[in-house]
Amino acid sequence: MLKLKELLLKLEETKKYFWLLLNLVLIVLVFLGLSAVDALEKYQSSIVPSRVITVAAQDKKAVIPDIASFSFSVVSEGKDPAKIADENNQIMKRAIGVVKAEGVDAKDIQTSGYNLSPRYEYDEKTRATTVSGYTLTQTVYVKIRDFTKISKILSFLPALGINQISSLSFEIDNQDKYVAEIRGSAFEKAKEKAKEMARQNHANLGRVVTFSEYQNYPGPIYRASKDTVYGMGETAVSAPTVEPGSQEVTVNVSVTYEIR
Repeated sequence: MLKLKELLLKLEETKKYFWLLLNLVLIVLVFLGLSAVDALEKYQSSIVPSRVITVAAQDKKAVIPDIASFSFSVVSEGKDPAKIADENNQIMKRAIGVVKAEGVDAKDIQTSGYNLSPRYEYDEKTRATTVSGYTLTQTVYVKIRDFTKISKILSFLPALGINQISSLSFEIDNQDKYVAEIRGSAFEKAKEKAKEMARQNHANLGRVVTFSEYQNYPGPIYRASKDTVYGMGETAVSAPTVEPGSQEVTVNVSVTYEIR
């Protein structure tokens, strides 16, 4: 009788372990099943549909440039390189000081060139080449953010001894700001275009498959393509009329939609 009770107790204990093991197996199977479904969904979403439509759209915005830039130089000639260097440096130092006094920040003034080169002279009789002198060219690149200062600065530089002014140009400082403004409307145009094309072909527009964007950043607008040369020590010239005009910031987008 005692053995029978022990046997029944062992049987009950075995049943408990069986059901516990069965529950664990079911939990593992459910987990594996959910993982498989998730993986299958990811795989299906990665497959490019066989029926798609690709549309392109563009939006643009006219923007007035907010930065003007130009270069000015001092070209000095003479037989003594030390002397012309000293004269050249004094002229440039004085010109930079006046430009700063007009409110141009030091970070917007950059020395972009300093070139000292000999001038050679060939003697036909002796067939010898000698150094007849030296030419020193020192160039500074300037950005001007206050456009009311442009004409004034350009007009007084010759009187300070600046004998070369070149490459006046206008550009947009923060172009990304304007790109962000028109990006949304460019994609909206693409969507409306795709909807209309799908409607005309009796199809329904589905999810976005791929998309891309191309930004057309305008380059600087040059208002002076040739060097303007002045004689050193001349009086200030009349102030030029400067018009910055406008530039177009353009965003081109391409979107591929699934069609059903």
